[in-house]
Amino acid sequence: MESVGLSISTSSHQHDSPSTHSTTCPDFFGINTSSHYPIDPYLCAMTDSFYKGCTLGILGGGQLGRMLIQSCVNYNIKTIVLDPDPDAPCNGICSEFFVGSFNDYEDVLGFGLKADIITIEIEHVNTDALEELVRLGKTVYPDPKVIKLVQDKGLQKQFYKKNHIPTADFVLLDHEDELPNHVDFLPAFQKIRTSGYDGRGVKGIFVPEDFKEALSGPSLLEKKVDYDKEIAVIVARNTSGETAVYPVVELVFHPGQNLLDYLASPAAISESVAEKAKNIALDIIKKLDMTGILAVEMFVTPDEEVLVNEIAPRPHNSGHQTIEANITSQYEQHLRAIMGWPLGATDSIHPAIMINLLGEPGFEGEAIYEGLDEILKIRGVYLHLYGKMQTRPYRKMGHVTITGSDWNSVRNKTKQVTDTLKIIA
Repeated sequence: MESVGLSISTSSHQHDSPSTHSTTCPDFFGINTSSHYPIDPYLCAMTDSFYKGCTLGILGGGQLGRMLIQSCVNYNIKTIVLDPDPDAPCNGICSEFFVGSFNDYEDVLGFGLKADIITIEIEHVNTDALEELVRLGKTVYPDPKVIKLVQDKGLQKQFYKKNHIPTADFVLLDHEDELPNHVDFLPAFQKIRTSGYDGRGVKGIFVPEDFKEALSGPSLLEKKVDYDKEIAVIVARNTSGETAVYPVVELVFHPGQNLLDYLASPAAISESVAEKAKNIALDIIKKLDMTGILAVEMFVTPDEEVLVNEIAPRPHNSGHQTIEANITSQYEQHLRAIMGWPLGATDSIHPAIMINLLGEPGFEGEAIYEGLDEILKIRGVYLHLYGKMQTRPYRKMGHVTITGSDWNSVRNKTKQVTDTLKIIA
């Protein structure tokens, strides 16, 4: 059998004893596209036929895709996933898992031809292939043009400026050698324009002496913002233009790692700041003409000005708590949006804190969840593990959402969880 370098791991649910196997897929790129349209793609979205054969393709096999799949199961949506890691969190729970690169044109094109609708759980995908899939008649959400804009932090900032969306001042740099020309702009943060993720690709440039540790390549220099809080808003827009916005949440980042440590929902902010943040998020998703879920991270300054930091056109870490703390989770909402269904209610059910479960520093190897039994005894504590067998320092291994009738009970239970649950090896 001739191999094309791409593997498929198929989880079969058609028998009483499901089996999983991996094999090469030599005809992956030679697909007869007409045979992969059992129904019109828009019938998935616009009629009650969606549960009779619609296939959703997800680029990226991480924890965001895993939780999206869990919502798809409730609607009988078949899911296929493309990821380079055969041990990615989505493998084992999706209908079919393809081992391949979501950055590779041929891999993405061949994968997309097997789906009726294609979406993402990570931005760093091959947009040229997605544009070709659209040309071939496939449905892709969010639009490849939106993904391309978000992939480049410089284009993001230019979009905000052009559309009068409040954001921190910035300067675009072609090369780090240009930094000495902007001494008067300090203190600032240097951000690489592409491929930054989960805190990677960001460097504080506060004094000229920091230039020697600058990041290489095209980047932007963003003025350091004096802020009181970091917040986020998740907003959804479906195929007919209907929108829904979630309550604002407050974000607290891990010192030194630039990773979200925990969030509080809803945020402890004034009503005027909350409305301002929601309106900005709605303005962005409408001006992008985007379908799906959009997460908007923002700063709140001491004088209650709201400035956009970054956006993500997909389910986001700042929305994990919506599974238990809101009427409709961000994952179901994303599914509703891209399928063209009515959007769900976004109201908070109760106050909540969401904690990211990070691998403890100093430990690497097979994960051990110390204190797990103790935290599972606590009422209103919801554990989500991501299927990652190996831990390392600060690796995202899961999250815990803590809910309660009032903030005092939520905070007390949160302290119990953080003091007790540790991921070691």
